[in-house]
Amino acid sequence: MTDTILVERVDDIAIVVLNRPHKLNAFTKSMWKRLGEVAGELAVDDALRCVVVRGAGDKAFSPGNDISEFENERSNAKQAEAYGRLMHGTIEALRAWLVPKVAMIKGVCVGGGLEVAGLCDIRICGESSRFGAPIAKLGLVMAYPEISCLNDLVGPQATYEILLEGRVFGADEALQKGLVSRVVPDAEVEAEAMATARRIADGAPLVHRWHRKFLARLADPTPLTTAEKREAFACYDTEDFRIGYKAFLDKKKPEFKGK
Repeated sequence: MTDTILVERVDDIAIVVLNRPHKLNAFTKSMWKRLGEVAGELAVDDALRCVVVRGAGDKAFSPGNDISEFENERSNAKQAEAYGRLMHGTIEALRAWLVPKVAMIKGVCVGGGLEVAGLCDIRICGESSRFGAPIAKLGLVMAYPEISCLNDLVGPQATYEILLEGRVFGADEALQKGLVSRVVPDAEVEAEAMATARRIADGAPLVHRWHRKFLARLADPTPLTTAEKREAFACYDTEDFRIGYKAFLDKKKPEFKGK
């Protein structure tokens, strides 16, 4: 069912909703598939400036995969590998998606839900939000593409601690570990996430993409080439630079075009 993932639009911001509130937005196989499809569909929308990812309702972002599916969909290694290919394809689609993403986290954000939130660029949660990855209690391994969502965010030591203990912990500890960007009162999560998305959307989209590219490149120890170093100055030839420069001098809000 495609309605397990909803897409809402507020001007140049898309809101992607994990929509299984009766199951705390737990992921099913078809839900993972649809999320990847949505990422692909929105990735070609040139008018889109930011994406907010959230769970339906106020109780959960997502607790991860729906365990009730395991008997029929992941009861052995062969089934699990097929499920994993689909799930990991969606993870890669989210990772490759160049539009900035904000996770609006209310309530539980565990397992696969934490992985999806970890693929967002900014994560904003409420004071009562809860986090963790207790999969060792199920006898399950977090596969390479999945574990990378946490490792890239907080590093191997914190990731291994989370997986070893399998604890579900609070927002303050999540902030200390670097799992979330900021913690706000529960009643302010939505407003803060949307205000954050608005600030991002008002910035120059080409600049956001360059910064993402540069940060990813810096993770590669290979020395930068002369061409790569020169790319940092390509922004001066864009229309957005001229718009931003003139707007600053005129004390006006810039209206960037992404060109």
